[in-house]
Amino acid sequence: MRITIITVGSTGDVHPYVALGVGLQHAGFQVRIATHAHYEQLIVGRGLEFAPARGDPREAVESDAGQAWLQTGENVLAFVRQMANVMGSMMVGALSDFWEACEDTDAVVYSVLGWLAAHHILEKKRIPGIAAYLQPFTPTASFPPVGMPSMASFGWYNRLLYRVGEQVYWQVFRESVNGARAEALGLPPMLRKAPFSEQRRRRQPVMYGYSPSLLPEPVDWPDFAHTTGYWFLHRSCDWIPPDDLLRFLHDGPAPLYVGFGSMHSRQSSATTALVLDALRMTGQRGIVSTGWGGLSSDRLPDSVFAVESVPHDWLFPRMAAVIHHAGAGTTGAGLRAGIPTISVPHFGDQPFWARRIHRVGVGPRPIPRKRLTAIGLARAIETAVSNSEMRERAAAMGTRVGNEDGVGRAVELVSQYLGKPK
Repeated sequence: MRITIITVGSTGDVHPYVALGVGLQHAGFQVRIATHAHYEQLIVGRGLEFAPARGDPREAVESDAGQAWLQTGENVLAFVRQMANVMGSMMVGALSDFWEACEDTDAVVYSVLGWLAAHHILEKKRIPGIAAYLQPFTPTASFPPVGMPSMASFGWYNRLLYRVGEQVYWQVFRESVNGARAEALGLPPMLRKAPFSEQRRRRQPVMYGYSPSLLPEPVDWPDFAHTTGYWFLHRSCDWIPPDDLLRFLHDGPAPLYVGFGSMHSRQSSATTALVLDALRMTGQRGIVSTGWGGLSSDRLPDSVFAVESVPHDWLFPRMAAVIHHAGAGTTGAGLRAGIPTISVPHFGDQPFWARRIHRVGVGPRPIPRKRLTAIGLARAIETAVSNSEMRERAAAMGTRVGNEDGVGRAVELVSQYLGKPK
């Protein structure tokens, strides 16, 4: 059986699906991943088929529209509108690309943003699909939707927020989605009502690739919604750490990692100076990531080392704590390392995961990016490195997350819903 996985976005939006694809292929499925050309070598290098879809995620984030998107915080309407500005112009071409990638496929597994293509491909081809998300979107009374501000609320109010959020998302995208459906696939327009409740009525399965130790599965979820554990992509067996990085690690106490994933900022020098001030105030060493997150490597003190990209599963266990944006993938890597997490959420799902990290006691109170100061970060660092109870809880969480087999559980579910490959 051939499965096509559709995913779009940053590294954290793609790596888990490569891990899932490797697991499915080991189980006997033929797996193709359809995503941006930026990830072709990663996918092919893991023995999977690759199908290109237009769009450069890094270019999109660094554009004026992308920068405006990153500034929306927890304003859900602004977030969705800016997301539509970033993605709307690419929708027809991307849908055509994904359709071509799925021409000979038997089933589709898709990410949250991949839904914008997968839903229509499944409709036209009449083949099964499985949602595979890194954030919870099935309505529940237990917590509000991802992207919505957290507030004390009744269960019925949380459920109402899911309905509101789905309608906001759909109404903002409906016009561009219907235009892409017509032009790329020759399908009629979809109605004003958001299609997500219809998917649930049809009991379309959904898998969630995060740890139940961080967010337990709600008791009011339907039996076709499953929390599997994280889908970790292990580093390549031929990866070797640079000698200068090893020397830095050996020359002093465990440093703190600082990186903001794909959260590119045009004020990278100012952000880096803020981070350096906080490290200096606390007397801590640091490793700063200069990748998409845009921290600068200029004029760093001897106590701080810059890296562009180092596998988290190798680096994080060697840290005293991690400071990051609380993206889904980086959150999982930090938890598995068994060390405290200092969350600096920017937008989207990040405030949700940052609150969960604090709520389960494995990190200080989150510092939203717009309110980040050197003094505030220094206080959070002091807590993370000196609070013995927090460090014990983080270590215990690391053991639980490390013992979960998220990919294995997801493969079992895919085999259950689609049948085992022959």
